[in-house]
Amino acid sequence: MPLNLRDAVNAAPTPDEPWLVADIGGTNARFGAVFAGGQGVEYVESLLVAEHSGPADAVSAYLDQLAQSIGRQQYRAPRRAAFAVATAVLGDEIDFTNSAWKFSRSAVQSALRLDSLLALNDFEALALSLPHLCASQVRAHGGIPASSGTLAVVGPGTGLGVAGVKQIEHGWVAIPGEGGHATLSASDAFESALLTSVRGRNAHVSAERLLSGIGLPVLHRAVSEVIGVASMERTAQQIITDGLARNDVVCERTLDVFCSLLGGFCGNVALTLGARSGLYVGGGIVPRLGDRFFTSSFRQRFVAKGRFEAYLDAIPTAVIMDTHAALTGAAAAIAQSCQPFCRDIS
Repeated sequence: MPLNLRDAVNAAPTPDEPWLVADIGGTNARFGAVFAGGQGVEYVESLLVAEHSGPADAVSAYLDQLAQSIGRQQYRAPRRAAFAVATAVLGDEIDFTNSAWKFSRSAVQSALRLDSLLALNDFEALALSLPHLCASQVRAHGGIPASSGTLAVVGPGTGLGVAGVKQIEHGWVAIPGEGGHATLSASDAFESALLTSVRGRNAHVSAERLLSGIGLPVLHRAVSEVIGVASMERTAQQIITDGLARNDVVCERTLDVFCSLLGGFCGNVALTLGARSGLYVGGGIVPRLGDRFFTSSFRQRFVAKGRFEAYLDAIPTAVIMDTHAALTGAAAAIAQSCQPFCRDIS
């Protein structure tokens, strides 16, 4: 079923050739195509980053699959593309934070014979998707965020992404950033002991250091040390599996602390951005926790900000269950680039 793009693409010219959209993380590169305004993103495929030398190689593999799927006689090569990338976008060179991929945007554009190639942070793209999410794509945990005002998203995946989106007169403007690398704070003596343990091996303990796929094993080790229970080294997947099965006390405690720390961090993001219309939790980890997340102390910690508890209690929070939502945001970025007002403010 095509992803919902709603008015963002409806307002843009119908593409003569398909638009190519990509969401490239540290582990997976997801691709899709937009064929006409209002139809949304179709033919979504996920490729492993480790199996390709770079985005041009992965795109070529995807486009070959696309040509086979729709028929080579009907296939038309895309002329516009948008890549949502899991790193800061500072210029022509794109260097991924949590993968070996590195590429020149202009070189990839030339190699793929594109008229235009947008590159935006993956959470900037996810933020642009927020106003267009529908009920089937999210699960409420403190209400359903509004489709107006200012929204925020925090997403533990391979790394930890943070972004926002603000409504303006003519549409929506993303607020990108690298908030996942902000310093993580503790709220009680146990969490302070955890951070002290981690600081013994890392000069800076960012939120991503613990609240991500690369961070879960670090958090697990710290929990083991602080509670004094010997435990084997485990991958993020093993920690989630054993924690949900409740057959390992350290893994269970790790998931509990993960949800608590994430709640406190998300509360900080909501305050910083003034995201009074809502905060979404994205990324690949939280949806896998299922009911364990929704019965955790996440929401309690989200609102526990002293004099601003009432402020945060009024902010709805929800989990993005659709792992392809950032593709919608990438398509919205192309649609916005077709609008004169967007070119004027970019």
